[in-house]
Amino acid sequence: MKTGGGRTDLSMRPTGWFQVCWSWDLPVDAVVPMRYFGTDLVAFRDRSGRVRILDAYCQHLGASLAYGGRVVDEGIQCPFHGWVWSPEGRNMCIPYQERPNTARRIRPWEVVECNESVYLWHDESGRPPLWQPPRLADLGAHVEHGEFHPAQPRGRAHFLELTVHPQQVVENAVDPHHFQFVHHTPLSPRLLDSRMDGPTWYSRLGFGRRWEIRTIEGEVSDDTMNTLIILWSGVGLSLNVERVKAGMRAIAICTTPVDEHTSEIFATYWLEKVPEDATPGSYDERLADAKASLPDDVAIWNHQIYLEPPALATSEGEGFRRLRRWAAQFYPADHDTRTPAASSRTRKGR
Repeated sequence: MKTGGGRTDLSMRPTGWFQVCWSWDLPVDAVVPMRYFGTDLVAFRDRSGRVRILDAYCQHLGASLAYGGRVVDEGIQCPFHGWVWSPEGRNMCIPYQERPNTARRIRPWEVVECNESVYLWHDESGRPPLWQPPRLADLGAHVEHGEFHPAQPRGRAHFLELTVHPQQVVENAVDPHHFQFVHHTPLSPRLLDSRMDGPTWYSRLGFGRRWEIRTIEGEVSDDTMNTLIILWSGVGLSLNVERVKAGMRAIAICTTPVDEHTSEIFATYWLEKVPEDATPGSYDERLADAKASLPDDVAIWNHQIYLEPPALATSEGEGFRRLRRWAAQFYPADHDTRTPAASSRTRKGR
């Protein structure tokens, strides 16, 4: 089905892990307002150092905990009347009453912090996490022998108010030909490997003429130079790692729905530590190069419509069909996987 500019009939409430901020956005005692999946949220780092996320509103009189709320030993305190709510959403204290209110709760959200990022679990059916988010080490041979600079503070990019559905971003994993036209590579990379395992989709691409020759000759190699590994965990979280002459670079690209109409993309960049970093400006130059491609992708995705079925070239067909069948598992059968028609919506461009 074809929908209006940049829109899709796919639900903007898929199941999975979705990034909502970076770790350094939440120092101890910080309280941060958020809005994702059409819900106002409050995120805070408790006194033990653990990130917590709750629905935003105090169940006393509806004040927002995200604006003026304060981290206390028991959890978070409402700025309006001082009611304290635990990280699990239970009322722990009413300052002017001996007993707390045990009848009302605030919804807590499952959160995992890794890869210098904070991921929130979303499932429209209310199921607990069905898998755990991947870590950089899960990228295997590309990263297991490398040492990387931390992403903080410059290794990130945040794209706001997009009309991009997460699945449109995932489909890059089976779309080698866009590299030639969007990123101006001399040749389209060769898809060396593509497989799925439950909520995980894995692809490996080889760039350059030598990979084309090896593919034709049927040569099998564990060489990683000029290759890109893409690991998707659901439709919201990806880890990519590329080995080039200047050193390895790992990138997380995560698309998170804000509401039925808009989304955000979080990108995190880690560069391998190399001797050339001793030269002033070397790291900055490599980081700028690593960041250069994604804005071109975002510009396409943000004005793209979703076609089902699409008109595919023969070489593309099986990859796209397999990926879309895989992605269907993240839209639970007991919930409508389609959103209202897009024709009446007001477009929010970048």
